[in-house]
Parts: sequence; structure tokens; C-alpha cells
Amino acid sequence: MSGTNTHVPSVLSAPLPSPVPSEEYDACPVTDVLRRVGDRWTLLILILLGRRPHRFNELHRSVEGISQRMLTRTLRALERDGLAARTVYPTVPPSVEYDLTPLGRTLLNPLSTLADWAVDHGAEIATARDRHDAHSPPPSEQSA
Repeated sequence: MSGTNTHVPSVLSAPLPSPVPSEEYDACPVTDVLRRVGDRWTLLILILLGRRPHRFNELHRSVEGISQRMLTRTLRALERDGLAARTVYPTVPPSVEYDLTPLGRTLLNPLSTLADWAVDHGAEIATARDRHDAHSPPPSEQSA
């Protein structure tokens, strides 16, 4: 953030080379996190785990349309990133519970801010899309 103007968002005040090398963009921690939370299921799983710990089958029943394989992949990715933790309890049969880690919990406030922004501006975005689509030729007629 600029020392003279504290109202400049950090995404605007960070220096960027021109052009931005694709390798640098791909290696950016912001790009990495947005890819993680922007996939189809991660945001919903983070929200559910943010409310309370869940067992695998509880999560599976709570998310319509997610396959067991995709839930497993999503949970493993969250574990790998240190955002979720898997706890195995020594019962017969063993029970497994998933919860957010302290690091995962720190992500809830920024995600809430983004979600609030999306809800506040969703109608404006829909209107802009409709206006744009009304003035754009069909995809089959657009040139590359």
C-alpha cells in the first residue's frame, strides 16, 4: 500500500512487469489461491467445514452432485494446502472427520468479503452481461 495514499488497493499498488510473464503469473501466490478456491467444489466445502467439522459421508450428503471421487480429491487438495485437517478416530470401524485448520479459518473472512461483494453486485453483473450479449454477434459469427 502506498505510504501517501492508503486508499490504493494492494492489487493496484503492487508492481507488475510489462508484459507479465506467464510463468510469473502462474507462480503468483494470489493466482494459486484463486485457482484453489475457484474450482467447482472447494468454496462450498470450505464453508461447510467453517461451520463445524464433518465426517466424509456427511459432506457427501450435504453437497448435491459431488461424486465421492471429487469430494476425496477436493479434501486432499485442501489438506495438501494446509487448509483442512483429517482426523482418524480409533473406533471400529475407524471414523474420519474433516475440519478447517487455523490457516483455513483465516481464509473465511476474505472469502466472506468476496461473497458479500458478489451478492451486492450480482444484479449489476447480470445486467451488464445481458446488455453485452444483446449487442454481440452469436459465437458462430464472431471472428477469432
